[in-house]
Formats: sequence, structure tokens, C-alpha cells
Amino acid sequence: MTTADSPNGRRLTARGAKTRLRIVAAAANLMYIQGVGTTTLDDVIAASGVSKSQLYHHFAGKDALVRAVVDHIGEQVIERERDALAHVSTIPGLRRWRDALVQNNAVRHGAYGCALGSLASGVSDHDDVARRALSQLFNEWQGLLAGVLRRLQDRGALPPEAPIDQLATGLVGALQGGYMLAQTARDVTPMATSIDMALTYIESLSAR
Repeated sequence: MTTADSPNGRRLTARGAKTRLRIVAAAANLMYIQGVGTTTLDDVIAASGVSKSQLYHHFAGKDALVRAVVDHIGEQVIERERDALAHVSTIPGLRRWRDALVQNNAVRHGAYGCALGSLASGVSDHDDVARRALSQLFNEWQGLLAGVLRRLQDRGALPPEAPIDQLATGLVGALQGGYMLAQTARDVTPMATSIDMALTYIESLSAR
């Protein structure tokens, strides 16, 4: 296992890095399910099986842990989306991407919403460092979708004047809004509808 940097700037041993990852993974799961605000450090200690001294060895406090969770979840989400969107260059491909997200969310009947969106709701008004990190992650996600739309444009499926960046922003907005509606309804139908409306509009541009 590779080493990682500790909060004090020293390199962690492989064992230390493993402990740190266990803490972050446990915190990420708790914060996703029960929210950032209601997750305490004692909850994380119990879930990760570490001691209080071990947790504070790696994190100065909850803010530092939350920022590590943002990085951890962000890496997972962006890697997943990069893999899912890397070779998409058609509207049917985008619809298959939509189907996979909806089906995955349907397993929980829409509960908990998007992992990044849930974090954004919990930290954006309280931690500017975490907010900026989340903003960058959403920009990366939007950039991946913009890449898909540019490939559509290159293939002639979208007109040259199509506003690619704005369309990608709208698609991310429809997705995140859909996650929230599904979360409150405990039903993924509103999520599917929200993304479908965005994709239908994108597809309509080619007909023009």
C-alpha cells in the first residue's frame, strides 16, 4: 500500500494510511445516510473501530474529517462518471447512462440522494473550503457531460451553435434536482422524468 500525507505534513506508514482510510470510509457512509450535521465524531469512532486518539492523530476535528470525506466521495463519484461517460457519443448512450443512475438509485427507493449533493446540502453554508471542493467536483462532472455533448456535436447530432456548456449545466441541474425529488418522494420516477426532460430538449436541438 502506498503512503499518504498526514495532517502535520509527515508521510503516513502503510498501516497509518489504512487506518485513515477506514476512518474516512466510515464517516462517508454515516454522513451519506444520516447527514453531515447529525454525524458526530463519536459515531465515526464507533463505526470505524478506532480509538479517539487514533482519530485525532489523523484529523484535527470534524471540519478536517468532512473535507476528507468530500475528497473521498468525490473521487469515487468522478471515477464512476468518467468510466460511464468516457465512450458515450450518442443520445441512446446518454439514455443508457440515465438508466444506470436511475436503476442504482431505485435500489434504495431514492433514499439519501446523490452522495455529492447530500454533502453539498450539509456543508456549503458552513465550510467554505469544503464548498469550493464540492464546486470543483460538480464542475468536473459537468465537464464530463460537456465532453459527451461535444462528441455529439462532432458527429452532427447537435448543431454547431448548440450551447454545450449551458446544456451540460442544465443536465447536471436536472440530475441533482431529480435526486432530491426522488429522495423526498422515496420514488425514482421524478428523477427519471427530470433527466428525460433535459435529454429530450437536447435531442430536439438536432431536429432543428
